[in-house]
Amino acid sequence: MTSATALRRYAVAGTGHRSQMYVDAMLGDHADVAQPVAWCEPNPGRAAFYDGLLEAAGRGPLPRYEPDRLEDMICEQRVDVVVVTAPDHTHADLVTRALRAGADVVVEKPLTIDVDGCRRINAAIAETGRDAVMTFNYRYSPRNSSLKEVIASGRIGTVTSVHFEWALDTVHGADYFRRWHREKRLSGGLLVHKSSHHVDLVNWWLDDAPERVYARGRLAFYGDAGSGAAQAGPRPARGRDAEPGDRWSLDMTQDERLRRLYLDAEHHDGYLRDQDVFAPGITIEDTMAVVVDYRGGALLTYSLNAHAPWEGYRVTVNGSEGRAELEVVERGSVEFDASGHAVLDPSAREAASADVLRPQGQRLVVQRHWERAHEVPVPMGRGSHGGGDAILLADVFRGRIQDDPLGRPAGHVDGVRAVAVGIAANESMRTGQAVDIDALGLGADLRKR
Repeated sequence: MTSATALRRYAVAGTGHRSQMYVDAMLGDHADVAQPVAWCEPNPGRAAFYDGLLEAAGRGPLPRYEPDRLEDMICEQRVDVVVVTAPDHTHADLVTRALRAGADVVVEKPLTIDVDGCRRINAAIAETGRDAVMTFNYRYSPRNSSLKEVIASGRIGTVTSVHFEWALDTVHGADYFRRWHREKRLSGGLLVHKSSHHVDLVNWWLDDAPERVYARGRLAFYGDAGSGAAQAGPRPARGRDAEPGDRWSLDMTQDERLRRLYLDAEHHDGYLRDQDVFAPGITIEDTMAVVVDYRGGALLTYSLNAHAPWEGYRVTVNGSEGRAELEVVERGSVEFDASGHAVLDPSAREAASADVLRPQGQRLVVQRHWERAHEVPVPMGRGSHGGGDAILLADVFRGRIQDDPLGRPAGHVDGVRAVAVGIAANESMRTGQAVDIDALGLGADLRKR
């Protein structure tokens, strides 16, 4: 996307939870350069929720188009950019059609979920010459940028290996097993939907592309046969029917935003947002381990756990001259108040528990051979994704950061690189064999930017 100096007209395709970040930005900090003009959304209840936000900001409701009228929307509303925040399995169709109808696109991760989607998007970009911006907000988080700076500076030499562990706690992790993400045909599984964030970080930190993948994974905790099912006991099919204080159910009647977006809107399309995490029919994994060979010679070992008691990640980067270690605790524990509601505010949690052993925070340590370790100061980001969202949104709506020495802006090839590991991992789990990414035929040269 070129530098934005004039007001551009935006449509949002998919008005679920994730789209609010973009809508709020267009009504707030970036209202002078971004104007929302239409919704592409099959559910009138969800579109009405966002119309309410516009009306509260002094704007009128927007026209709503069904997805099969995407091209009509772009033409009739003179749309410059389509922001795609719809379910993952729809990305390839929406992106390719928007490009061919004459609009640029901004795509929430993941770019797409399978080989066919990658091929279609690459072909549409080659055919139209239009722009597709990937929104990898973790690149913009100061702590991740600080690790990028350490690696790029050469302080630890040539990178030989990376170990990356990500823990999703039983508030965040469980939520993927309540909604459409629980079906791999819709999300590609967590190794595509969630891990594309993490793989992109490694690709970006190393300035390299993945080459070969071996993966193992299983549904170990959630689902009707998971180890968590026995301890959870008998379950209602819907969260709204759970007993008060049920720690595994989501009661959307207690959250006005979720109620309006999903519970009150489900009669339009039948989408259930509060399914039981221990019900049958879940086809994604919750426990995964992946080994990735990089073209430049580095080796990645990666693990993702979706049922941890705390949330955050640990990264170790080994180099020829030393080692860098980044630890981030996004939520040190999952606790509940007297009424059985999860306490997610860090200050409230720490006030309620004086003996917190894993407080929220971040720490980057660098140690060269034959030297003492030292901690690298990391700015504390403000807001979601470690402070990355606000910086990302400025980049998306006001044009790419010019000559960014960290190379944070991401395009569609970065998006393909990020999902390539998850797509290959799914194939590896299916066959039990290592998978060469080039053999997948993703339709892009991953060595090129």
